[in-house]
Amino acid sequence: MSKLPASLIARPIAHRGLHDRAAGVIENSPAAFAAAIAAGYGIELDLQLSRDGVAMVFHDDSLDRLTGETGPVRAREAAALGQIALTGSQTGDRIPTLAAVLEQVAGKVPLLIELKDQSGGLGVAGHDLEQAVAATLAGYRGDVAVMSFNPAMMGAMADLAPDLPRGITSCGFDPAEWTTLSPETCAMLAEIGSFDTVGASFISHDWRDLGRARVAELKARGVPILCWTVKSPEVEQIARGIADQITFEGYRA
Repeated sequence: MSKLPASLIARPIAHRGLHDRAAGVIENSPAAFAAAIAAGYGIELDLQLSRDGVAMVFHDDSLDRLTGETGPVRAREAAALGQIALTGSQTGDRIPTLAAVLEQVAGKVPLLIELKDQSGGLGVAGHDLEQAVAATLAGYRGDVAVMSFNPAMMGAMADLAPDLPRGITSCGFDPAEWTTLSPETCAMLAEIGSFDTVGASFISHDWRDLGRARVAELKARGVPILCWTVKSPEVEQIARGIADQITFEGYRA
């Protein structure tokens, strides 16, 4: 098990970069990452997979919300995705690859990378994204950690890149919100039971659920507790009563 880099505890983490749509700085864009670097914040970013097996920095599994295109990210090759503009970007930013973002960041601030579920139900669906991430991060010299809501993906990362710090993204898993999962699966995931199985070294938990007994148990063991997504100074104050670090957006933490 590799420990979470201390820099991810020392610096607040900008959720999907320091984005501001009203100013034309779009989430998970080069402009958002540049703004975070300039402000000295850590960066959280999300990964989806292209059709040809390239890790792309993009949150949704569909192009619809953030671009003028429609359909799954995974239906297009990386070169085509890289030509798609992010709607509202003042600088004309397009969907970047993980490799391009690593070159941009170059160790200047720490990275917290979330692998988005590829199974549709937080299960096992091959390990193409994990393989792409492990290969792309090999040799990167900056501080970085990976995480996912899907424990199976972190289990795969343990095999593919055992020295890479990994964590579980977690929450209360309300069945009314997680409609693709059974209530039993929701209950199991909410208790973060896979933490030791996958060799995780931290969690990033929904700030609204930080009072959960399992979170207190992990904190008592010395496990770093990160949280998401804090959107005001008032919430930050509450979250920091338990969490060691916050992921934030919409203000300057």
